[in-house]
Amino acid sequence: MSLSTFSGVLASIPSPPNNSFPVGPLTIHYYALCIIAGIIAAVLLTNHRLTRRGAERWVVIDIAILAVPLAIIGARIFHVLTHPNFYFGPGKNTWNPFEPGSVWAIWEGGIAIFGALIGGAVGAWLGCRWTGIRFWTFADALAPGMLLAQAMGRFGNWFNHELFGLPTDLPWGLEIEQSNPAFPPGLAEGTLFHPTFLYEVIWNGLGVIFLLWAGKALRLQWGKLFALYLIWYSAGRIVWESIRIDPSEIILGLRSNVWAAIIGVIVGIVIIIVQTRRHPGVEPSPYMPGRAPKAEVQSDDPDSFVDVSEPPAEAINTGATATSTAPSIEEAAR
Repeated sequence: MSLSTFSGVLASIPSPPNNSFPVGPLTIHYYALCIIAGIIAAVLLTNHRLTRRGAERWVVIDIAILAVPLAIIGARIFHVLTHPNFYFGPGKNTWNPFEPGSVWAIWEGGIAIFGALIGGAVGAWLGCRWTGIRFWTFADALAPGMLLAQAMGRFGNWFNHELFGLPTDLPWGLEIEQSNPAFPPGLAEGTLFHPTFLYEVIWNGLGVIFLLWAGKALRLQWGKLFALYLIWYSAGRIVWESIRIDPSEIILGLRSNVWAAIIGVIVGIVIIIVQTRRHPGVEPSPYMPGRAPKAEVQSDDPDSFVDVSEPPAEAINTGATATSTAPSIEEAAR
């Protein structure tokens, strides 16, 4: 990152001069590359964690095939619905994908993580039903990867010169050109703004470390680690949204995403309470009953994630007879 300096001291963070580059007839947007890189990182980390729990390697791909597209669709729909003035009304290009400003132009920015959580949760549930993986096992394995993906994706907002905060004279203020549609009228050219993208990158990065530690140290299962992710991310989002100045729908005096973040904290707390009461023990397997793969899958770290204790004695039916008998010598010789 190139940084403006004054007498060797950080003075401001410049916005990148370009948000895309050409490759033949195509235009590659840095925003899209950041999102794609985040998805890849989340898949790799989730695969590692899910495998340690005893799942087949790369089963996460089967789940991601459904979860990722639905997450992107949900993220875009949520953004459009919470920013209707951007896309609907006189003079707006609502539907033409070949002109700027349409509801389809996701490459211009404009996806909402809370919409991604809703759409992705539907896709993950369907993917888990398909593969036999427990939904909450997958959610816990995904939680740190989600924060990592969000941290990487926020750099896309930096390239797009968007989602900055209130004016500031702090030495890490973000440079935004006065021609930017979100630049507040009446402010002098050269005004610096809080780099909320960077605040989220740092917060989410710390969250990845915290979730990895908490999942191991506290043995959080049955969706409780994912709940902790919701609480961590949403709590930070409440703060960053409160200092952002880009246009947004205001509901009862608060930005729509602040309300979404408050709901995220509440949902996280509810999940922890409900799942703690419903499942006081450890997960018996990452697979739903009767859905384990035919080939034996060995967890890399079973003691930390999977209940490998012997079944209770009363669960063993000592009076059961074998379903087959060994062949006689005559039969074996046939």
